[in-house]
Amino acid sequence: MSMPYDALSDASDDALLVLYANGDADAARLLTGRLAPRALGYAQRVLGDRAEAEDVVQEAMLRLWRMAPDWRQGEAKVSTWLYRVVANLCTDRLRKARTVGLDAAPEVEDGQPGAVARLEQADRVRALDAALAKLPERQRQAVVLRHLEGLSNPEIAEVMEIGVEAVESLTARGKRALAAALAGRRAELGYGDD
Repeated sequence: MSMPYDALSDASDDALLVLYANGDADAARLLTGRLAPRALGYAQRVLGDRAEAEDVVQEAMLRLWRMAPDWRQGEAKVSTWLYRVVANLCTDRLRKARTVGLDAAPEVEDGQPGAVARLEQADRVRALDAALAKLPERQRQAVVLRHLEGLSNPEIAEVMEIGVEAVESLTARGKRALAAALAGRRAELGYGDD
């Protein structure tokens, strides 16, 4: 019932999910290794809190495993389905945080030892995260999915359950807002005037 692990590494996400549904634990480990890190990066950027993001990704992966036996190949990409679940869970957490009054979560350090270049990079990441946090929720999601996670506009449209034109509009407005928010900080963030 289980495929050799080397053969699994070339399998599509769809195939791995079907293999997992049929009892192949190696397929689950490989699919988790492929999908969870990117989903975590996305969730952390949207939520601004690594612990919350880890909880969201754990819940999303549990939902993936639960629905695996019912997966219909070819209807959607597994990664797109997972991003949609993560996006919805992030939205739920953000809404709940607003009602509880937790408007800003503390920044989480990446734990890397510091050198001047790493400190500069950390400042850039914090500046970007702070600027992202000021964007409206849907713009932030679209910008993160497009420019940080590398999804195509049609994939983002599927994740966010909107049209491609709406994705284009959200990402364009989000990029303009980010550029405006970061425009006066080039020198502070270590970018020359070349």
